Amino acid sequence: MPMTSAAHHRFSFAEYADLVADKGMKLEYLDGQVWAMSGGSPDHARVTTNIAALLSAALRGQPCAVYSPDLRVRSKATGLGTYADVTVICGAVELDPEDPKKHTATNPRVLVEVLSPSTEEYDRGKKLEHYKTIPSVEAVVLVAHDERAIEIVHRGPGGLWSHTKVSTRGSARVPAIDVDLALDEVYRDPVAG
Repeated sequence: MPMTSAAHHRFSFAEYADLVADKGMKLEYLDGQVWAMSGGSPDHARVTTNIAALLSAALRGQPCAVYSPDLRVRSKATGLGTYADVTVICGAVELDPEDPKKHTATNPRVLVEVLSPSTEEYDRGKKLEHYKTIPSVEAVVLVAHDERAIEIVHRGPGGLWSHTKVSTRGSARVPAIDVDLALDEVYRDPVAG
């Protein structure tokens, strides 16, 4: 979620990529502006790791790979450069030619966002709309922070998007990669306190 502008300078995407490499922090990019991304809570980090582990195990031996929040993704249609909590890319990674550091993928198939109170509105709204403009994206997985619930936003026939929500128990099916995410496993090992 755009939090604080790094400067009142308009950056090219290449300048932004250099800035991220120099600063060593996650910054979001859109329309020449750069914002710092907020950090996550221990619960957010735990759920993100659980999902990455589940997806990695389910996709082992498949032509898809699971990437941590360190991989930047970009919508070429809107220009947004950002970081999903988990990214799945099937086949070879397509790198953004505007990124001189070669750290920006443009062909994710599935993007996962673990929601938090400070980012939920953005993740469900503007960020989701940016993700939908990436031609290779077939699903966006939104994982709740305040309840045991997963919503799958899936591109169907004719490019129409549908929403499926699974709450409390059971599994959320991600048809884009033919994987079920069991809620008990996604939310396992809660942080005490």
